[in-house]
Amino acid sequence: MTSSSTLSSSTASLRAVRLTWDLREHLALAAYVGRWFLLVVPVGLIVGSACALFLWALDGATLLRWATPWLLWLLPLAGVLIGAMYHWFGRSVEGGSNLIVEQINEPEGGVPGRLAPLVLIGTVLTHLFGGSSGREGTAVQMGGSIASTFTRVVSRWHPLDVATRQTLLTTGIAAGFAAVFGTPLAGTVFALEVLAIGRMEYTALIPCLLAALIGDWTCAAWGIHHTAYHVASLRQANIAHVDPLLLGKTILAAVAFGLASVLFGELTHGVEAMAKRWIESPYVRPLIGGAVIIALVLLLGTRDYLGLSVTTPDPHGISLATSFHSGGVTPWSWWWKLLFTAITLGMGFKGGEVTPLFFIGAALGNVLGGFLGAPIDLFAALGFVAVLAGATNTPLACTIMGIELFGADSVVYIAAACFFAYLFSGHTGIYLSQRIGTAKGDGRVANSGI
Repeated sequence: MTSSSTLSSSTASLRAVRLTWDLREHLALAAYVGRWFLLVVPVGLIVGSACALFLWALDGATLLRWATPWLLWLLPLAGVLIGAMYHWFGRSVEGGSNLIVEQINEPEGGVPGRLAPLVLIGTVLTHLFGGSSGREGTAVQMGGSIASTFTRVVSRWHPLDVATRQTLLTTGIAAGFAAVFGTPLAGTVFALEVLAIGRMEYTALIPCLLAALIGDWTCAAWGIHHTAYHVASLRQANIAHVDPLLLGKTILAAVAFGLASVLFGELTHGVEAMAKRWIESPYVRPLIGGAVIIALVLLLGTRDYLGLSVTTPDPHGISLATSFHSGGVTPWSWWWKLLFTAITLGMGFKGGEVTPLFFIGAALGNVLGGFLGAPIDLFAALGFVAVLAGATNTPLACTIMGIELFGADSVVYIAAACFFAYLFSGHTGIYLSQRIGTAKGDGRVANSGI
């Protein structure tokens, strides 16, 4: 009797079901995509072209520094020039990437257009004379500045609401990140994930994807090529079979990766805070910072930790590329790159943190792989993305980046490394304006803010 009643009830429910598909809804969604395509195409084209110009100038500056070693001795004077440039023309944009994240979270006056040329020139000068910094920060800042400027131009003819302006700024981040690294999917997710720890807003998903793809394609169309990484251990892995022992070693290494990201962020912010407290002049801070970098070079007897450190002209030198080989780094290479970068950025030079974090993670992964008896190149690749995941609190974006750069053969290990590094980085990060959307762990240890 019960079965018969249940069957009758189910039949009645099925009869009550009505199809909810609405043609008008899908036409509205198509119009939504078309509208954002028209808005995003100019942003992607301009940001991609700006990133191509930046990467071309950065390569030229690096080659010139290699060919002209004495330029390092002018690093303090270059710091004075950068400090003066920002003091006179860029006081309102000194926040850099944090300014863009802040303007997305709490829109006010937007991002000034002069941020793009200032950060481009400042970063190229930093690399030309030997400062240790990256390129992501510059690309993100240029992307945000260009997107904000485009928003103001469009608003003269067609007013844009706050949500649209926020989304356009987010697409600038996506286009810049994608173009500078050649990773459009990672750029898309990074722009959505970086705004708040543990929370992603999908409102900007399609606009960011369009911007990232167009920015990446545009940069490539200008003839810019990105570094290719070949990891034999990843190619030999079987995605359907996960080795429990190797996974356990990956998690142990990920804890170290997370702690390394904390050390990087805290040291960089600490150097900056101490410098501003004790050295009032914006000219003198980078002057002293440049002198300290020179002193470290003399102390160590190597220039391996200057600039991007992706490759080196010295056949016996240490670089990001050599981190994937046994014996390619020293046990403390990761620390020296961390220290060089923290001093460079903390003392007022310009550039990003991501490429140095790649080096730090890969070098640390090399050391941990040897210590744990794991494949060196695999653990270098894991550290490459996991330290970044911890420092930026973007584990999904970094997992996708690992797949885009190294392939999907060991996606389980890549994901585990990024997720655990993210967890053990705590509620800190390199972006001070990043909010806490969802606390890590059970939430009881979360700070009120980063």
